[in-house]
Amino acid sequence: MENTKEIFGSKVFNDSVMKARLPKDTYKQVKRAIDDGERLDLATANVVANAMKDWAVENGATHFTHWFQPMTGVTAEKHDSFISPTPDGSIIMEFSGKELVRGEPDASSFPSGGLRATFEARGYTAWDPTSYAFIKDGILCIPTAFCSYGGEALDKKTPLLRSMEAINRQAMRVIKLFGNTTAKSVKTTVGPEQEYFLIPKDLYDKRKDLIFTGRTLFGSKAPKGQEMEDHYFGAIKPKVQEFMKDLNDELWKLGILAKTEHNEVAPAQHELAPIFTTTNIATDHNQLTMEIMQKVAKKHGMVCLLHEKPFAGVNGSGKHNNWSICTDTGINLLEPGETPYDNAQFLIFLTAVIKAVDEYQDLLRISASGAGNDHRLGANEAPPAIVSMFLGDELTEILEAIEKDASYDRKEKTQMKIGVHVIPKFPKDATDRNRTSPFAFTGNKF
Repeated sequence: MENTKEIFGSKVFNDSVMKARLPKDTYKQVKRAIDDGERLDLATANVVANAMKDWAVENGATHFTHWFQPMTGVTAEKHDSFISPTPDGSIIMEFSGKELVRGEPDASSFPSGGLRATFEARGYTAWDPTSYAFIKDGILCIPTAFCSYGGEALDKKTPLLRSMEAINRQAMRVIKLFGNTTAKSVKTTVGPEQEYFLIPKDLYDKRKDLIFTGRTLFGSKAPKGQEMEDHYFGAIKPKVQEFMKDLNDELWKLGILAKTEHNEVAPAQHELAPIFTTTNIATDHNQLTMEIMQKVAKKHGMVCLLHEKPFAGVNGSGKHNNWSICTDTGINLLEPGETPYDNAQFLIFLTAVIKAVDEYQDLLRISASGAGNDHRLGANEAPPAIVSMFLGDELTEILEAIEKDASYDRKEKTQMKIGVHVIPKFPKDATDRNRTSPFAFTGNKF
């Protein structure tokens, strides 16, 4: 069995690979581009492209692709080989900085929300150096943003990167007012939990509605529902455990921080949760996770269903985004600390998020709206379609005291008492979790 530490990130052109393969000055320039948003010149891009190509070829790649996320709900890729002809009729393997930095896929055939006329075909993919290149199925995949000839965003990544830049700019302004001179940037972080169903392929093949729509449209009630909810956190069946092991191996090779796995509430439903990482990278990783889940399931004679509500009468699948804001020095700006009432920096960021959700709740609702997810929202499972926020008793009381200019009766942390002396004592969290609010505070994140 391969060592997990050895295989982790083995298919990623990550920081350690760049440090080993790039000249010191080039490596520093790339790091500044990633950390501080500096632009890379073409000469530097040429050096990076050549090192990236050599590494990819050594790892069995023959082609490269600008990997992007158009408004289709899935990723897109167009493969080009590294080969170039030589005068003697042979070939050499080449990859230039220009090919790394910019691609030109057809921009007329993707959904554009009316931004482009059908005959306006030119579009560009632009290298996103903040998300590492990786090898998938023998192809060097370079994460990119996708825009039209006029500069309009035609993908999901460009608006995300723009929003991250806006938050970084304003958050840095705030923390400097609090005397923070060490942080160079502020990034949002996400840990997207991915729920899914696994069903035998022979049974899936008998259901045309599942094949064509991803969900059942009619049929009998399931013989085993979730009456006792005994499937939740239950013992994982050997066949599913084998799938999860293979899935973890494939995800770890791509540097995806797959951490938690368990049975979900509905029969045949499961969940995978990763460790938090930068939002841009987390979304790239989630797209890869869904794709690889489906591939690995087929190898095990199963089909992975990612529709939010594939079966009536049992729970649907969620993708819960645990979201926070952190400095590059590791400070979580949504961490209340031991005395949140006295933590002015935390309270400013908390109230800023509250104001943002209040003023832009329509955009938040639209961003979570889709043909799949709306089968769950407002139906018989949380969260409802109405956008609300939950802060918990302690934070609600603090904000009410500030609003009324009243004194706040600080509460001491209480010890959890279970009534069994042998069990170690531990501090109780300031608030319970809430599943009826789509935007709930859970200790140090929303």
